[in-house]
Amino acid sequence: MAVSLKLYNTLTRDKVDFTPIDPENVRMYVCGPTVYDFAHIGNARPVIVFDVLYRLLRHVYGESHVTYVRNITDVDDKINARALRDFGAQIADGAMTLNEAIRAVTGKTESQFHADVAALGCLKPTVEPRATDNIGQMIAIIQRLLDQGHAYVASGSEGHEVLFATASMADYGQLSKRKLEDQQAGARIAVEAHKMNPGDFVLWKQSADTEPGWKADFTFEGEKVAIYGRPGWHIECSAMSDRYLWEEIKDRLSPKAKARPHQFDIHGGGLDLIFPHHENEIAQSCCAFDTDVMANVWMHNGFLQVEGRKMSKSEGNFVTINELLETDKFGGRKWPGEVLRLAMLMTDYKQPIDFSISRLREAEAWIKNWSSVLSLISGTQGFTPRPDENLLRILSNDLNTVEALHYLKSLSASAVASIEPAERLVWGLNLLGLLNADVNRIVFMSAMTSNTLTSAEKEDVLRMALASISAHDGVRILLKDHPMLPTYMETLAHAGKVLFQEWQEAFDSGHLSDISLKLRQRSEYLATKQFTEADRIRDELLAKGIQLKDGKDKETGERFTTWELKR
Repeated sequence: MAVSLKLYNTLTRDKVDFTPIDPENVRMYVCGPTVYDFAHIGNARPVIVFDVLYRLLRHVYGESHVTYVRNITDVDDKINARALRDFGAQIADGAMTLNEAIRAVTGKTESQFHADVAALGCLKPTVEPRATDNIGQMIAIIQRLLDQGHAYVASGSEGHEVLFATASMADYGQLSKRKLEDQQAGARIAVEAHKMNPGDFVLWKQSADTEPGWKADFTFEGEKVAIYGRPGWHIECSAMSDRYLWEEIKDRLSPKAKARPHQFDIHGGGLDLIFPHHENEIAQSCCAFDTDVMANVWMHNGFLQVEGRKMSKSEGNFVTINELLETDKFGGRKWPGEVLRLAMLMTDYKQPIDFSISRLREAEAWIKNWSSVLSLISGTQGFTPRPDENLLRILSNDLNTVEALHYLKSLSASAVASIEPAERLVWGLNLLGLLNADVNRIVFMSAMTSNTLTSAEKEDVLRMALASISAHDGVRILLKDHPMLPTYMETLAHAGKVLFQEWQEAFDSGHLSDISLKLRQRSEYLATKQFTEADRIRDELLAKGIQLKDGKDKETGERFTTWELKR
């Protein structure tokens, strides 16, 4: 089936046929979290929405043909202040770099974010860069803007700043539809004297000698200007999207894509980012690289309220993802990740959502119904999930998850009496990221013990199971208590599939011993705050395809690290 994917484009304010610049290399960038504090439930919505789109793109164009970048914002004045407070002495005497101090401050919140979104059934993005690892790229883009007359250096109340000159861009405001002349001084806009235009925004800001910062050397109007400081908010996404969706992959792009440098397919985020963040990203990127387009399609999810009110700490309805998963703060009980995910998908992604206890109960009832129906397939010979063209058509219409879920509900009713609807139901639940561990285990074992499925069909089931289970709580959930698994994997490896050969290698005892030793060494480095050495081990293992995941034991509070193969 040829899929016609339609997406609502905020830039053009209409639904458009999605045509990637290079179908062999579909590229998407989504603004990620600022890891100053634990992610709240509103932060979960874009992660879930664009995870569904990522899954759909992978199905349509192939897993290896989609690059999904979601950044980690770890450059923030609050983060910098905490790094200085906790590690100022070590930074001053050279024992730690600023980046290492920031990593120490944000490590816990970043690990918690990863654990939270994994519990929500979200796949890992292809690349998840940190802002602190891209300071050089930001400085380079800022210099390009200075060279081309789109930025200037000025002195404000807190020192030197590099500012973007909004008047230098003829179509500034194209995304938000806000005209530059409307952004004039008035009762609600304080004009800062050093700005050429009230709408001009910071690219680089000077830090005081007592504040964290990075050295940056710029040239403006023929003069060298050294500014010890930190980047503005918007420049980081221009830098990271260009680095990971153009510079580092341009050699594998098609001639057509190479003829459109510094451009990619989809940029996503929350509705609140349209202005000023995404508007200013467009301004920076288009002006720096002299292009008319940064991303072809701009997608934004709607706002979230809690029980009919804006979520805020003052309202008493502020709740984090982790609190929903692990405490009784909301509704007097814990909520499974798949229930939280389903509750999000029951509202169109563009519309505002009222996150409520009643909606969670409704979502849980749907999950229980699907699990009950699919429990009937346990032990069924020849069972294998099969694509559903109707569901694919529905979901391809601008991620219509509302209609897609009702379609799955109808399949569930039919699956009671027939195996074929059950196979399509499982495939659909997996596409939406809604397969829980219990159902996945049933499907996996039914397929692996089948005498009627081919090795290729078993391979498809195993691939789906590993991806889904890994997103929940590590592959050990799937592997434990199944001593025959090596036999299944041996059979599949004979098909010459690299994936299964890698898994066999990973479970070789010698390999496991090496990983165990590395993990012990890294734990010792973390305990003694030798973060550079700990990161070195992490990077060494990642280079071998082994992804580490840090967490904390809920009962003892002790830190632990798990690992999985990065596919």
